[in-house]
Amino acid sequence: MGKCDYEAARKARMLENQARLESLGVLNTISKLREPKKHHRPYRKTLYALTPLRRSLRINHATASAAAAAAAATAAAAATAAAAATAAAAATAATASAAATASTAATAAAAANHLPPRRSRRLTPSSPKQEKDKRKRPANAPLVELSDADIELSAESSAWRCNSKGRGSVYNPVLGICCHFCRQKKLCGEEDCKRCGNCDVNEPCLGKTDCSVCHSSTGVFCRACLKIRYGEEIEAVRENKGWMCPHCIEEKGINPYWICNSSICLRKRKMPPTGIAVYKVREMGYKSVAHLLMEELKRGKKVKKIRDSHVRSRCNQ
Repeated sequence: MGKCDYEAARKARMLENQARLESLGVLNTISKLREPKKHHRPYRKTLYALTPLRRSLRINHATASAAAAAAAATAAAAATAAAAATAAAAATAATASAAATASTAATAAAAANHLPPRRSRRLTPSSPKQEKDKRKRPANAPLVELSDADIELSAESSAWRCNSKGRGSVYNPVLGICCHFCRQKKLCGEEDCKRCGNCDVNEPCLGKTDCSVCHSSTGVFCRACLKIRYGEEIEAVRENKGWMCPHCIEEKGINPYWICNSSICLRKRKMPPTGIAVYKVREMGYKSVAHLLMEELKRGKKVKKIRDSHVRSRCNQ
């Protein structure tokens, strides 16, 4: 069997197989599977006319006085219709009076729904005296508007308050003052604190510091953070009426290396946060984290001065 005979037999078998597949419909099925299918998202028409549209009172410019006037006019019309119906017949009069009552209730409900727009307390004008009092108040005694529910402290909270003098044990979002470092808004653990113990907002918190210069939130530290991060005691700060926060000390140039070591302020300086550095500080023999950072900043500035002097000497040569 030569090469030509083999090729002829091969082609004959191929044609036979192709004819068999076409008769079975296999080729059409394969071609359909290979064709890319286009997925069309079914169109769903949204019907907006089925439900009434919600409109704000400020957009409609509806006031309580206009709603009350409309209610009064509707009530007068209903009363007139009721009187005419009474003159016609007693049964008709009863029906008309019931309709008038229903319409009056409906108009009253509509008038109740059209209330004047609500305004935020921040947008309400305050008297100059109140603004002056807010500016004068220290950071550890902010002005807080309390309700009866806020003033009431449970017996458990009062008992737990003095368990931890460092940062406090009871969280209170209304009376608690946020520490600038640990961000804990807790009641202090001082036993004689009238603000946290008696809920007196006019008294300063004895467990939080207050800067004598800025009176801002950046100068508020709890007892534990003040001791660990800056090596100071809350009793000494309380006695020192001229105590200043690290921000004011740096701004006034008293000690340019005494900086605030909170994570927020360090990130603003493009410096990595120290984290829990108290153990490292104690091992290295420093008084606080601020003292460690102060030495590192001084060392870094000395190294920078040495590098600058080397660069200048090379340029002069």
